Amino acid sequence: MKKRNIISELWNWCKKEAVLSVAIILAVVSSFLVHPDREYLGYIDFRTLAILFCLMAVMAGLQQIGLFGYVAEKLLKLVKHIRGIIFILIMLCFFSSMLITNDVALITFVPFTFIVLKMILGERAEKLIVPVVVMQTIAANLGSMLTPIGNPQNLYLYGKAAMNFGSFIMFMLPYTVIAFILLTAWCLLFPYKGEKRVDLELEKETSLASYKKQLTVYGVLFVSCLLTVAHILPYEVTLLTVLVVVFFLDKNVLGQVDYALLFTFVGFFIFIGNMGRVPAFNAFIQEIITGNEVITSVIASQFMSNVPAALLLSGFTNQYELLIIGTNLGGLGTIIASMASLISFKYIGKEYKQLRGKYLLYFTVANILFLVVLLFFNL
Repeated sequence: MKKRNIISELWNWCKKEAVLSVAIILAVVSSFLVHPDREYLGYIDFRTLAILFCLMAVMAGLQQIGLFGYVAEKLLKLVKHIRGIIFILIMLCFFSSMLITNDVALITFVPFTFIVLKMILGERAEKLIVPVVVMQTIAANLGSMLTPIGNPQNLYLYGKAAMNFGSFIMFMLPYTVIAFILLTAWCLLFPYKGEKRVDLELEKETSLASYKKQLTVYGVLFVSCLLTVAHILPYEVTLLTVLVVVFFLDKNVLGQVDYALLFTFVGFFIFIGNMGRVPAFNAFIQEIITGNEVITSVIASQFMSNVPAALLLSGFTNQYELLIIGTNLGGLGTIIASMASLISFKYIGKEYKQLRGKYLLYFTVANILFLVVLLFFNL
């Protein structure tokens, strides 16, 4: 009986951490082809892992003190029309994801959207939940492509491409501008029917008055992370600083870091390193991807999500700039193309279970349309 419980728990864990499970399996299987040796340590990009950990810890801290909710509330008070509120809810995800990552943007603003729409529309909020949350998800995935710290694959490929911070932003700026125009057009053309003017009064407003110390400390740590990304500070110094400061400031924040994502990176690093030492496999993948980096990474992202796609394909081509475009645009499409998209879907399933089918349909159609338009501009 006990054995069955262990197997059941293991299976449940594998389903919950599907991408990590695949990464572990691939790493283990590949180790039979290339037996563990000293070169294994060379597979792992410790700099990327360290920066990713630091950013996740700082974002968890800022989220815990309520900074993002505070900013959202202040912005929403500036508008009195429902279309303006929808625009702000979507653009909060678009612009914030550039700095706080697409995952954190959705974790923060999708539940906040439920509260706001219920408050101003009551039961009629259901009519807006699906389209607004779908656009928030698209906005978070597209906004995050502008900066190296917007999502994990950007941070990794940015390091591989040896680009500087400014050149990365300029490289992705045209796609970001097009995305902003498309999102704005949707907000303007969305056929909303109902009262247009609203007065938003939150029952309990967020206050940062008692968190001035934490806000200052996390702000300094965030700047340190940016300086590390820009190769100004050594990652070892930033990692040690974040670990020590966050531990003494609020050690619970360290428990909110997505360690599964970090170990997913490690698993894929080992798999890619091993397969790169298998001549036949190496030649096969290079033949497929050469000259087709963008479309290959877009297609791969649809089936394995864009982070694993970036890790896998980067081992077989040095056209990292094209992989950056492909994996960012590849975050559009299927519900698993970007793992961040699953965050919104989980919230919908929890709060509005009856809307899951409608959500998936709207999500798929909208994502395909955005993907087609952005790929057209890439031609």
